[in-house]
Amino acid sequence: MDKFRMIFQFLQSNQESFMNGICGIMALASAQMYSAFDFNCPCLPGYNAAYSAGILLAPPLVLFLLGLVMNNNVSMLAEEWKRPPGRRAKDPAVLRYMFCSMAQRALIAPVVWVAVTLLDGKCFLCAFCTAVPVSLLGNGSLVPGLPPPELARLLARVPCPEIYDGDWLLAREVAVRYLRCISQALGWSFVLLTTLLAFVVRSVRPCFTQAAFLKSKYWSHYIDIERKLFDETCTEHAKAFAKVCIQQFFEAMNHDLELGHAHGALAAGPTGSAAPAATEGADEEREKLRGITDQGTMNRLLTSWHECKPPLRLGQEEPPVGNGWAGGAPRPSRKEVATYFSKV
Repeated sequence: MDKFRMIFQFLQSNQESFMNGICGIMALASAQMYSAFDFNCPCLPGYNAAYSAGILLAPPLVLFLLGLVMNNNVSMLAEEWKRPPGRRAKDPAVLRYMFCSMAQRALIAPVVWVAVTLLDGKCFLCAFCTAVPVSLLGNGSLVPGLPPPELARLLARVPCPEIYDGDWLLAREVAVRYLRCISQALGWSFVLLTTLLAFVVRSVRPCFTQAAFLKSKYWSHYIDIERKLFDETCTEHAKAFAKVCIQQFFEAMNHDLELGHAHGALAAGPTGSAAPAATEGADEEREKLRGITDQGTMNRLLTSWHECKPPLRLGQEEPPVGNGWAGGAPRPSRKEVATYFSKV
């Protein structure tokens, strides 16, 4: 368990590297899935294009959604987008930065799928086999004598060597090489364009909007860290609250049951020695409760955190009361210490 806990803590502290690794694994998995996928073209006019479009577009959409689902920042982005402004305004630039950051990682696997599909050529061959220029690649003198439906039916069987019977009109190997050459050219062009686009987004864009980019990046990290710290604090409070409630329950049961007089003398010794330690433990747990000792107050605090988050300004003279920030006596000034964390 300790090893798994250490691995989990490492992944939490290196979330960005972890998500990059997950996206890389999904990209390799998408390529492996395509190689293991049994591509069966229907070889029927009107169905080839629909089948090929589904193979080319449906899996990338599924991989893109999986990439978003596996990103922990999706719920954080949705929460920040839907929360009431309250005392803290929402910055659209931060929301855009968070979404773009997630989308860039989620698009890696779909891009790999599309590139592998085009470079392989089977999907393109199935989709455009009826558009092969027979007059240039085959026996053009026989084309005018064939009705268009018969010609389309004959060319639609090009991806299926076991049922193709049109060698007298067009050699199947010629059509396959022609279409795969075009498909591979489109595949390499797609890879080149996506690589250039990624370079522009990752390198050139921050150079023109460096200040806005740094602000958006900082506050997106702040929202992530704030949420994690709030969850940890709630977990600590819930643990202390549960421990105090259990201690009170057993103390009340001990008082109500009134243990027998025969065991009173024996129990007095160890109970008297353990009482100070138990009292100190209870006091320590009560300090962790921070004065919140009932369910209604905790529910109001959680509602206030969602509807009226405190403004991002340290050194407030007005403490939070209820669901907002109410007036009160000024607090003495405190020394503020800034701590900087560096991710290695």
